[in-house]
Amino acid sequence: MVPVQTSKGPLNVLKVLQKAGHFSNFIRLIKTTQEDIQFASQLNASDDGITVFAPTDGAFSAIIKAGVLNSLSDQEKIQLVQFHVIPRQISTPQFQTVSNPLKTLAGSGKRFQLNVTTSDSMVNVTSGLTNATVSGIVYADDKVAIYQVDKVLLPMEIFAPKALAPAPAPPKSLKGEGADGPAVPKDASGAALGCVVGWKNVVMVGAATVAAVALAFL
Repeated sequence: MVPVQTSKGPLNVLKVLQKAGHFSNFIRLIKTTQEDIQFASQLNASDDGITVFAPTDGAFSAIIKAGVLNSLSDQEKIQLVQFHVIPRQISTPQFQTVSNPLKTLAGSGKRFQLNVTTSDSMVNVTSGLTNATVSGIVYADDKVAIYQVDKVLLPMEIFAPKALAPAPAPPKSLKGEGADGPAVPKDASGAALGCVVGWKNVVMVGAATVAAVALAFL
């Protein structure tokens, strides 16, 4: 664990990581996104502290070689850094009893959640896409805990494909319906009335014919 001299104001997370070594890629990403300012703001605004999962340079090597990091937008880089920070201090004994999922600075949605599992002396942190192991304690006090992890935690919100909405059904052809279906009168109520009137005329004509035949036999 890195020894740090106590000083007024919030702990400088960048200086702790720089003193520890082998975190140059994570430090560069924090500086680029200016999230060190966010860390200080979080520590000033709340007594809950912060927990940082710091990926080593070896952890970053895989995604750097694949060009993943360079393909991210500025906002996605900010979210990636924030995804490694919990807005409260979690000590090592608390990993045994902490409630999952953990809320990160990146957001509280399901695609920005972390889960912690423990077995014997091992602590694993999973994002749904990556399963990282806590391989060391970089720094710990009553407000800040910095843990070394062996993989970059990839949030599902950025790296998992989002479900596509179903394609809308093609519009029905009015021309086709007119050709195949029966002719429909424009005014259905008028057609019904015409049918009733027609039947009345037939009945009246029939009645007159019967009457004429009856007179002929008288």
